[in-house]
Amino acid sequence: MSEPQFTGILLYDGDCPFCSAASTAMRQLETVGVVPWDEPAAREFLEAQFGEVPFALFFVDIEAETVWAGRAAATELCERAGMPVLVRDIVDENYERFADAVQFVSGTDREIDPYHDAYPLADEAAALFDELAAAGSRTHVPST
Repeated sequence: MSEPQFTGILLYDGDCPFCSAASTAMRQLETVGVVPWDEPAAREFLEAQFGEVPFALFFVDIEAETVWAGRAAATELCERAGMPVLVRDIVDENYERFADAVQFVSGTDREIDPYHDAYPLADEAAALFDELAAAGSRTHVPST
């Protein structure tokens, strides 16, 4: 069985146990890969997209030509994973509280940058998508 072609990539804090566990929630989405934020391909992509390398949760969809960040990324991922509207609303309304709690529990001292919208995919970043996707790990676990 061949690897799926990723059309979406989740960029997350690979050092955060909660974030890593949350990334596995995307397993039912065959075309979504995950790349830790500190991977060179992720950092190059973010630099091309934003002109800097912000520290936040990002979801990139090459077909939608959109990059969702922070709260917007979490909400978009909940929607794509088929979470009930109530869960999406709770995530959206409490994103900063969740992020602060995870930051405290995981002991990280890095502040999350305030990116929380959907952004049009910049041409320079779109040109790096294949490289980003190549760095992606599969999220889908085929049924046995």
